[in-house]
Amino acid sequence: MKKINVSKDACIGCGACVAIDSEHFEFNDEGLSTVISNENLDSENLKNAIESCPTSAISIKEENDCNCKETCKCGCQDGKECTCDDDCDCNDDSCNDCEHGCHCDKE
Repeated sequence: MKKINVSKDACIGCGACVAIDSEHFEFNDEGLSTVISNENLDSENLKNAIESCPTSAISIKEENDCNCKETCKCGCQDGKECTCDDDCDCNDDSCNDCEHGCHCDKE
């Protein structure tokens, strides 16, 4: 199943996606974009919002898309979004402060 991903590390809160496509995006409490719907992924507004992001923070990925090694304990193998680098080898269930750069968005 495909879903929209907003990289919290890349999002700068410019608001382009929210202005273009309020069906899929809104601001969170930190002033960054957050996904509010994964319906209608073929929408022209969604396509325009993704293309308009100045930091390329928005993408559509398969739910189990992950570039982590199997030893990463961040949960990406369980279908959670993962922005781990290839060297991630976390031993911590939260995995947000891994010394190897693993920052998984647990939903």
